[in-house]
Amino acid sequence: MILVTGGAGFIGSNLQAALARRGHETVVADHLGSDGKWRNLAKHPPSRVIPPDRLRDFLDTRPPLEMVFHLGAVSETTAVDGDHTWATNVELSRYLWEWCAERGVRFVYASSAATYGDGTQGFDDDPALLDGLHPLNLYGWTKHAFDLLVTRSLSQARERPPQWAGLKFFNVYGPNEYHKGKMISVVKVKHDEVASGAPARLFKSDQPGLTDGQQARDFIWIGDIVDVMLWLLDTPGVNGLFNLGTGRARTYLDLAHAVCDAAGRERRVEFIDMPASLRGQYQSFTQAPMERLRAAGYAGQFTPLEEGIRRYVQDHLGTSDVYV
Repeated sequence: MILVTGGAGFIGSNLQAALARRGHETVVADHLGSDGKWRNLAKHPPSRVIPPDRLRDFLDTRPPLEMVFHLGAVSETTAVDGDHTWATNVELSRYLWEWCAERGVRFVYASSAATYGDGTQGFDDDPALLDGLHPLNLYGWTKHAFDLLVTRSLSQARERPPQWAGLKFFNVYGPNEYHKGKMISVVKVKHDEVASGAPARLFKSDQPGLTDGQQARDFIWIGDIVDVMLWLLDTPGVNGLFNLGTGRARTYLDLAHAVCDAAGRERRVEFIDMPASLRGQYQSFTQAPMERLRAAGYAGQFTPLEEGIRRYVQDHLGTSDVYV
């Protein structure tokens, strides 16, 4: 049995779908709510769906878990409730780490590229460099705090899960993200603009010397994320903190053009002012060095941006069934 926290969410439900296709018995811990989030699980329901506030009660029954994929989190980069975000992103993660360590259960958790802050310290996933990072927001800070907790626990030779991995997700896009509101991927937002007949709207650059549209991120297709997590499931000897991007930054202008092309629309882009709420918290460049994951043995290839966007637009957004 495999537990997926956040299993009704974007990344979690794509992983749940892959695990179900493999025939694994799964338990999902998540809120389904009333906004149609259940549709993320409709094609591949787990054995159980447990509300997060009942997770500890469930684990007290000592279920025969093989692995925990801990993907549940407060993931909004604009989150402001520090107590709730810390309790969810740090204290719950600490509890699951210790539970897995005590019971010999393998543990994979979601970190984030938001831990790198504005990128001036680089994007090196070497745990020895964690102390030099300065996240820009509450979400990134809590993810960073748990990364630090893990590395310090290991350095003090405390009990640890038999396998552990933290994955620093970069900019993930793909189906089943429709419940995410303002945190939905820029690919989906640009598709909706273009499909309505409007131009793709991009933020003007707020960085001196950086041309509008040349802000660049490491955008990664959801299928590649799932492939790495399945590889970890199949490779119990791999442990560590790893970046998970493609290793290649692409510009927002590249992305907008790829969306237009996939939707069969003319390439039209309009630049708009960046909201005041994002100024000073906006990463103008991210790129994931992938050497440590490769050195650990991962040989899979990452999907080029144009191909990932084509799949998303033509296989999902452009059809009557947008879910995996």
